[in-house]
Amino acid sequence: MPPMDPDTRIDARLTELEIKASFTDDTVEQLNQIIIRQQAQIELLMREVMDLKQQGSAAGPTFRSLRDELPPHY
Repeated sequence: MPPMDPDTRIDARLTELEIKASFTDDTVEQLNQIIIRQQAQIELLMREVMDLKQQGSAAGPTFRSLRDELPPHY
């Protein structure tokens, strides 16, 4: 393989860097979309937890004696 002249090597390296930068941009965009979806899921789950807490506090504490429970084999 004959040695490349400096301009050809620089062009090849520049092209390689441009390709890597393009793939990096795509990866960053995909990760951003994942983060956006996960944040929406987190917010939904937080609202659901708050709703469950409110439902639990609205019902009031209920005391159940273990003596009132039948064993599973009955």
